[in-house]
Amino acid sequence: MSPIRSATIVALASAVLATTLTGCSFGATEEDSSPITIGADLELSGAAAPVGKAYQRALDLKVEQLNASGALGARKIKLVVKDNRSDANESLRNIGDFSNDSTVNAIIMGGCNECAVGAVRTINERKIPTIALAPSSAVASPVPERRYVFKLAPNAPDSAAALTAELRRRGITEVSILHSDDDYGREGLTALENEFGKAKIKRVRAEAVRTTDTELAAPIGRLTDRDPTGLVIWTPPEQAVLAATAADQSGYTGSLFLDAAAAGDLFLGSSGRATERATLIFTQTMVIDDVIATTPAKAARRQWFQDYTARFGGYNGLSSFAADAVQLIADSAVRAGGPAGRVNRDGLRDVLETSQLDGLSGPIRMTPDNHSGLMPQALTTLVARGGRWRLAG
Repeated sequence: MSPIRSATIVALASAVLATTLTGCSFGATEEDSSPITIGADLELSGAAAPVGKAYQRALDLKVEQLNASGALGARKIKLVVKDNRSDANESLRNIGDFSNDSTVNAIIMGGCNECAVGAVRTINERKIPTIALAPSSAVASPVPERRYVFKLAPNAPDSAAALTAELRRRGITEVSILHSDDDYGREGLTALENEFGKAKIKRVRAEAVRTTDTELAAPIGRLTDRDPTGLVIWTPPEQAVLAATAADQSGYTGSLFLDAAAAGDLFLGSSGRATERATLIFTQTMVIDDVIATTPAKAARRQWFQDYTARFGGYNGLSSFAADAVQLIADSAVRAGGPAGRVNRDGLRDVLETSQLDGLSGPIRMTPDNHSGLMPQALTTLVARGGRWRLAG
């Protein structure tokens, strides 16, 4: 099924959009046809380009589907993309350009933690609603200092809790940890140590690596020389593949565990041997073809998976977060502006702050006290089998 033919299914699966349109009066002479313009600041070149390009594919597909569905009335979504070249300074310039353009209603930022945190002041001063796809909690917290900033990505405490539960279930009591030397990596280490303390799991050793490091044999060697029964990799996707390969080449025979931020492509390609039987904490959408679609939300996730795969020849787990960001902005714009009114940034922010969506990533709940909306129950346990990720069990 093509993305155009499936657009109606996707639109109907959005409970928020469906309910907000119910009861609206669409007078032909009153309905506003001005576009909902979203600026996207993405890592399309540089070190983080693979992730940024996955986000761009998802944004393009989701915008196309929503525009074709007619769910926005006479409005269409207009997407304006800028490459930040994986550089926080370039990202800040992009955010400045978007916020100074009165036609841009909201911004979606990519997975760069440093970029999102560095742009907070500009975003708040210019009062432009922004959804970042970066995982660090510092992106959206503390909320009083980030009124216009929202986050849509797995949260470190939730990932750590789910990962530790799986370690305990499998009886693994000694673990080494490789983590990125950035806000999210350090946050992850703290969250894991808190959970390990409750579960009586011993952290044998931890090593921090810069997100740009590609030579990982030495840190992996130090982590595995005491032969821990579990090795946790808490790094970005490309680096996680390198780490898994280094562990395999070192002769490590213990169990491999990956945090949600390490998720990338569904099919593991050349890294399949190194990651075989590895465990990943991530959302169900990554393996939705393993799941029976018993609810409208699950049906929408399956359709999204099929549409993305048909268009791009594979699936990237991070794509659903970008698509949900578009949906949240579209829903909020409809509710904030109404069929006859132009979208106001402050009004959009106010609605976005109370948004609820059974999204492609899972349940999302934004509140005035919590701008990081992905719920813990969105995460599940996956396992690598036969060169791709599968639902565990």
